[in-house]
Amino acid sequence: MKPVTMTSSNRFSDPELTIVLVSYNTKDLTLECIRSVFEQTRSIPFEVIVLDNASTDGSAEALREAFPDIHLIASSENLGFGRANNLLAKQARGRRILLLNPDTVVLDHAVDRLCEFADKNPDRRIWGGRTVFADGTLNPSSCWADATLWSVFCYVTGLSRFNWSRLFNPEGYGSWKRDTVRAVDIVTGCFFLIDKDLWQQLGGFDPQFFMYGEEADLCMRARRFGARPTITPAATIVHHGHASEPDRAEQRIKVLAGRITLMQRHRPPLTLAIAKMLYLMLPIVRLVAYQAAGMVLQKEDYRRSASAARYMWLNRDRWINGWDDMSIAQAQFWRQSALPK
Repeated sequence: MKPVTMTSSNRFSDPELTIVLVSYNTKDLTLECIRSVFEQTRSIPFEVIVLDNASTDGSAEALREAFPDIHLIASSENLGFGRANNLLAKQARGRRILLLNPDTVVLDHAVDRLCEFADKNPDRRIWGGRTVFADGTLNPSSCWADATLWSVFCYVTGLSRFNWSRLFNPEGYGSWKRDTVRAVDIVTGCFFLIDKDLWQQLGGFDPQFFMYGEEADLCMRARRFGARPTITPAATIVHHGHASEPDRAEQRIKVLAGRITLMQRHRPPLTLAIAKMLYLMLPIVRLVAYQAAGMVLQKEDYRRSASAARYMWLNRDRWINGWDDMSIAQAQFWRQSALPK
């Protein structure tokens, strides 16, 4: 695919939609994503704003060269997903904001289709589409149901791996293939369309979430204002997933910090205390299971997974109290910095 350079003919003085991306060491994927946006989005006036989170792979320079007319902010520090999107949304001129992950590829006019669906269903106020992996198979992570103590138990014990079962995989909606229009609890931030006035009313993402859990928190707050987040299969994108966090152990630590912070925000103290005990079981259960499997089957993958589980347990003080403690352990990510003008 040849590089697409945005020219003045691609720009709109009065965009209806603002597409925001936060990149972090995903140079090639980010370039591919933005190319797909311009190639596949034809029927709605839009603008693209990108914040690069202090990448070390030359992302900012490559974006400037390939797309000299997009609005690019190169941060000197990693602000995380939530804070970066909050900064971008403040500069949005469209009446709706589309959060798009840099590790996505727009297929078959998906942005146009999602906006058309939103126009026909304006009362929903938050909209999402269907996500697939690069090989075309379903990536079910476009949406989730709210976490409960039962869903946390299933997650910790591995019962959620029975992903066809709504009983054991309640957060993943069981066997639903995302092939019908459906109201959901949470639309994932990888492909997340929202009315700008609702975003402003909610104050955007809670900045306490460095990453993971912020869109769940926002959807839970939005539903109290009457929003009904909804998925449509008419808009489909590729979502590779976890591109900015190749270290799976670190990624799981951040996910746990986000899940616990979400419980802190939206669940009573007793539920939170029980959830914490369950989450503490997770690395132990996985360590025992993967060690046993590694010994019996003599597979290196299981040994690596056991090592990751041990790392999660040894670093439990970084996630057991949510992002409040993570913000202390990773203070360099939380300092306010002056962004280049």
